[in-house]
Amino acid sequence: MKKLLIYLRDYKKESILGPLFKLLEASFELIVPLVVASMIDVGIPNNDKGYIIRMCLIMAALGLIGLVCAVTAQYFAARAAVGFATKLRHGLFSHIQSLSFSQMDKEGTSTLITRMTSDINQVQSGVNLVLRLFLRSPFIVFGAMIMAFTVDVKAALIFVVVIPILSIIVFGIMLISIPMFKKVQGGLDKVLGITRENLTGVRVIRAFGEEEHEIQKFDEETDHLKALQVLAGKISALMNPLTYVVINGGLIALIYVGALRVEAGILSQGQVVALVNYMSQILVELVKLANLIITVTKAFACGNRIQSIFEIPAGMEAPASQVDSSFEKETGTVEFDHVSLRYYEGGEEALTDIHFKAKKGSTIGVIGGTGSGKSSLVNLIPRFYDVEKGSVKVDGRDVREYPLSQLRDKIGVVMQKAVLFKGTIRQNLLWGNENASEEELWEAIKAAQAEEFVLQKADKLDEMIEQEGRNLSGGQKQRLSIARALVKKPEILILDDSSSALDYATDAALRKSIKELPGEITVFIVSQRASSMLHADIIIVLDDGNVAGMGTHDELLKNCEVYQEIYYSQFERKEGANS
Repeated sequence: MKKLLIYLRDYKKESILGPLFKLLEASFELIVPLVVASMIDVGIPNNDKGYIIRMCLIMAALGLIGLVCAVTAQYFAARAAVGFATKLRHGLFSHIQSLSFSQMDKEGTSTLITRMTSDINQVQSGVNLVLRLFLRSPFIVFGAMIMAFTVDVKAALIFVVVIPILSIIVFGIMLISIPMFKKVQGGLDKVLGITRENLTGVRVIRAFGEEEHEIQKFDEETDHLKALQVLAGKISALMNPLTYVVINGGLIALIYVGALRVEAGILSQGQVVALVNYMSQILVELVKLANLIITVTKAFACGNRIQSIFEIPAGMEAPASQVDSSFEKETGTVEFDHVSLRYYEGGEEALTDIHFKAKKGSTIGVIGGTGSGKSSLVNLIPRFYDVEKGSVKVDGRDVREYPLSQLRDKIGVVMQKAVLFKGTIRQNLLWGNENASEEELWEAIKAAQAEEFVLQKADKLDEMIEQEGRNLSGGQKQRLSIARALVKKPEILILDDSSSALDYATDAALRKSIKELPGEITVFIVSQRASSMLHADIIIVLDDGNVAGMGTHDELLKNCEVYQEIYYSQFERKEGANS
């Protein structure tokens, strides 16, 4: 949590002025009981109305000045807390973007979302309350005790007994609550994860009639979260009644001792009222302090969870300076030099000893069964993951020698799942190249076989796309994703099973148009369809992370058993359907 305070450094002025104005307000508040005592001891016995009015005006002035100080303090505290949360959110988002795919997979999307939203909101509330009350409440508590000593030492000894007991209660409950609130936030992660999973997979759930099962699973997690929150709430709720018992016990003792000392002529009635007022101030401040402790406890738990994300090292170290590409002898080439990949430490290898070289302008097909490592292989080219052994070279240079932005500028990637963002078709395509002209956009759309349906849209390129492309079909989303990659005019194009929603004719036309694009693009096609591989210069057949065969279609059809199984199974079904 302490490491997060660097995000407050731009709000040093607000972080100092907020508590200072609160202390100023508290100072005026501590004077009020003395004014009341003076009114009781001097003004009322002497029936001096002028004195009483003057004291009332002084009290009103103290209240007004205190109000101004309080509002000013609230302003500075809110400004610092909101600014801190904004910078923290920016910093966390930026750090998440620097994590590798492996690290993000390990942490989980729901956990990261909770850190960005609920956890940061809790920390913001904690900072706000700390700036407002962290100094004010202890100042009032100990200030009231000191002021009580100025009134009467013997009566003030009651404060000396009460305050340590209260401190034990407050800090004891805090120490018990912190780990419990951490568990509550962990439970919130799980609930968010189930909610997100159900919302994204709602069609599958309904298709299999699993609504009742998912509702039951959701109820179990929410009931568990509720149980954690109730237990944490019960422990936190003990603070107010326990503090009230101690304070009211102190008030009883104070009134009793005060009455005896008034009867003995040692204290005046006004001084006893002042002492009672100071005890009441302590009570009010401890109620505030109790709420502060609960909020700060949550904030600490959430802050530690946020800090745990910052402590994950950036996934990939890359040089900051650009690589001079003007002297490169090879462009558009990709070489895998005995590459092995492992996603997690201690896990099995996803790829083992992959070795090949793709020349500029060539088409490389990657085929294999589910889980054979096809996507893993192509994800190493733009360095979404780092190899464990060997090296991946682009244009004759190890990908780890490039700044990530420079490396990925060379590569156009179309993922398995077509992801589009809310905005117009034009805005989505400009992700490939923000400076692309209208003509370049239409060329990419035509090459991606998307021209027909884009022209049918009322606003053409300015047609709005809903979040995740909900108003488009699967094939339309895939074609726009391919067009977005082509707008980039990459040296290397990776199509990771990106035509699965296209019919065979559109798929063939797409591959033909990409082959005819200027600039000799090196194309990697990952597909389950053997028909997509027929004209590839090299076909890499993967089986459980190993190369089962490599060569042209004809070569593999003769000597690669895995490829034969894939090819004949598909074409036999096709022939059977045609007959």
